[in-house]
Amino acid sequence: MKNKKSISSQILLIIIVIVLINALSDKFFVRLDFTADQRYTLSKATKDILQSLPEPVTITAYFTEDLPQGIAKSKRDFKELLVEYSTVSKGMVVYEFIDPNKDKAVEQQAIQGGIRPVVINVREKDQVKQQKVFLGAKIQMGEDTEVIPLIQPGTAMEYALSSAIKKIAIDDKPLIGFLQGQGEPSLASFRQVLSQLSVLYNVEPVTISDTIDNLSKFKTIAIISPADTFTDYQFSQIDNYLSKGGNLFIAMNRVNADMQKAQGTSLETGLEKWLANKGLIVEENFVVDGNCGTVGVRQQAGMFNFTQQVKFPYMPIITNFEDHPITKGLEQVVMPFVSSISYVGDTSLHFIPIAKTSEKSGTQSLPVYFDINKKWKNTDLPLSNITVAAILSGKISGDMISKIILVADGDFPVNGEGQEAQQLQPDNVNLLVNSIDWLSDATGLINLRTKGITSRPLDQVEDGTKAIFKWGNFLLPIFLVIIYGIIRMQRRKKIRIKRMEENYV
Repeated sequence: MKNKKSISSQILLIIIVIVLINALSDKFFVRLDFTADQRYTLSKATKDILQSLPEPVTITAYFTEDLPQGIAKSKRDFKELLVEYSTVSKGMVVYEFIDPNKDKAVEQQAIQGGIRPVVINVREKDQVKQQKVFLGAKIQMGEDTEVIPLIQPGTAMEYALSSAIKKIAIDDKPLIGFLQGQGEPSLASFRQVLSQLSVLYNVEPVTISDTIDNLSKFKTIAIISPADTFTDYQFSQIDNYLSKGGNLFIAMNRVNADMQKAQGTSLETGLEKWLANKGLIVEENFVVDGNCGTVGVRQQAGMFNFTQQVKFPYMPIITNFEDHPITKGLEQVVMPFVSSISYVGDTSLHFIPIAKTSEKSGTQSLPVYFDINKKWKNTDLPLSNITVAAILSGKISGDMISKIILVADGDFPVNGEGQEAQQLQPDNVNLLVNSIDWLSDATGLINLRTKGITSRPLDQVEDGTKAIFKWGNFLLPIFLVIIYGIIRMQRRKKIRIKRMEENYV
């Protein structure tokens, strides 16, 4: 009888606890996050945005039901994110999920609204069939609307959602100028960069006029890959801009690479001398690195021609970054034909290297002749940690604090135009956009862009580590089951012994 009462009390207590947990879960949202990049923890930037919303935000998530397991996880993650957004914003973010596949009218409405369906392969009853699915969202505040056409698995969902909300919540965007007139690529050549920058900024081309000072309206000015010579008057205008607290992002080529002639030559625009007067030296050399990209080399075997990918140390893949908001989360940036940077100025200015080469790298002074078939040795790469990107801050010109971010490669963020346009590595874009964010924006969204892991190639993991992961994944579940079985067996044994005692009731 006692046992029955005890069991009833325990069941009642469990029910009460469950009811209390459910009641509290409506007011509090708690989630443990053990991921390396804290991808399941809302950042301060997101919380600030949500807690300062001027009016309610409605999010309509268009997701197909019954998705394959891998893609269904994206839906679960996005829904949990929306729950957290709603909680933090104290109900200012409301959301609903709609399956466009169930209604043709709703499907057309989603497509016309900018939600892009994708076709995936689904295995069903030992057959593979194609299925059209929706994985997007529409964010609306008043009459303003922003669309996330496709929420891809593994991407930085928080950045996409927070930046979309921020985009429709702000009225006046800061102005960013891209310098033109000295042979720089046109704005159309920065397709990926502009797509990211347009979230928080208005971007305009700017030329340095001989008649008016038109630089002061820009929060930051980007000087990327100039090819023609600057005048003294133009430099005086840039100095005047810095003296008023303006900021510069500079990505410049100190050398040219002519692959048709297989030769490297010097490039002088006057920008290198202007920077040298401030203590920033962009060396007239080519950096080579053992951690590098590849180029295609035509090979012939008998009657057949084929292209073989060969490592080309003149295209360093930079993975060595300073712990800084600009580079936080970056994993690899490709910098073809980059030069080295050094600082010879005084300590009144603050110099920070933010990107360096690997442990096996070197420099080659001009003239340089490219030999694609060269067999590189360790003796060809005697240096390490060569600076290729840096920050200079302080009273650079005048009495106000200003900043210059310098990258010794002008081509890393350029897509190009027309048929020559190329798709950039995500972190090539992130390096430039993060830099503009750090120079121009104080919201903290910079930390979210690279929150999702972009590259974790297994070929860079040591064999011993690979073996640990492999056997750990295989043996750990078995080990846990065995431990649980032993604990359960011991517990049952104690209960049996207790029941055999004379005074047991």
